[in-house]
Amino acid sequence: MQWQTPPPVAVGSRMSFVARFLGRRLAYTYEVVELTPGERLVMRTAQGPFPMETTYTWRPEGDGATRMTLRNRGEPSGFASLGAPMMAAAMRRANAKDLAALKRLLEAQR
Repeated sequence: MQWQTPPPVAVGSRMSFVARFLGRRLAYTYEVVELTPGERLVMRTAQGPFPMETTYTWRPEGDGATRMTLRNRGEPSGFASLGAPMMAAAMRRANAKDLAALKRLLEAQR
């Protein structure tokens, strides 16, 4: 991730990132469109083959724990729309893998 606007994160902040997805390199710039610190973050991008909105939410859960949820919504355009069902399944797998790695990192810091 690379900041395109000065940190910290706020509505209007822009961040670029590069990801590997289905064997391809994808570069996106997200803009924060909603932020409730400690509760909700919504980012959108309109560029690339799969414009999308990503929403993170956090809520307390039990003894000092936090439940984070992640939701991606998007409409593939052009040729990418033909493979939308496959892309959705691949995104779920990639998200699950990334979230499991994040969970391991966070729990290792306890």
